[in-house]
Amino acid sequence: MARSIPTSALEGQLPWHHIIAMFSKGGVIVDVFDAVRTILAVRRYQDRPVPDDLARRILEAGRLSASAMNAQPWHFIVVQNKDTLRQLGAMLRTGPYVAQAPLAIVVAIPPGPYAISDASRAIQSMLLTAWSEGVGSNWVGFSGSLEGIKPLLGIPADLDVLAVLPFGYPEEAVGRGKKNRKPLAEIASRERYGQPYQ
Repeated sequence: MARSIPTSALEGQLPWHHIIAMFSKGGVIVDVFDAVRTILAVRRYQDRPVPDDLARRILEAGRLSASAMNAQPWHFIVVQNKDTLRQLGAMLRTGPYVAQAPLAIVVAIPPGPYAISDASRAIQSMLLTAWSEGVGSNWVGFSGSLEGIKPLLGIPADLDVLAVLPFGYPEEAVGRGKKNRKPLAEIASRERYGQPYQ
């Protein structure tokens, strides 16, 4: 069940022990496990804009993500211009549907040992935040395969484009929680590899 936390907590104006107390009393923004359990890839979007306050909240989720040594090795380019979205869609072999999204966030990273894992954490935070608000998305592309996007968006040559994230309200109702996943005992071990976690 979603409940509200004071803005002061989200902006870092409350001490951590106050925030922890709010969580322990059930004052959570969204049930995180439920979002993880139900999130699905969305590739078809309604012709309906994502409100600016929600776009900002999605960005904030990325910005607030943890990173190694707090380096925050990412830069997010917000794209809402329809012509630019169409051009992006035409350039993305695995994501032409970006052209129909009302919003995309392009994630650029510098070279470095932790940038991919850190930015991936930020991406997951953004996807889950959007999903919790009824907005779908999908990770398009991967580092090294998106070089052509850099000139279009003015991304410096020394940065790499890790992903393009289209966001939008799903065109059709999507089932929540219907996932085809391997059993836990097949993908997790207890104490030593090969001893199924049951």
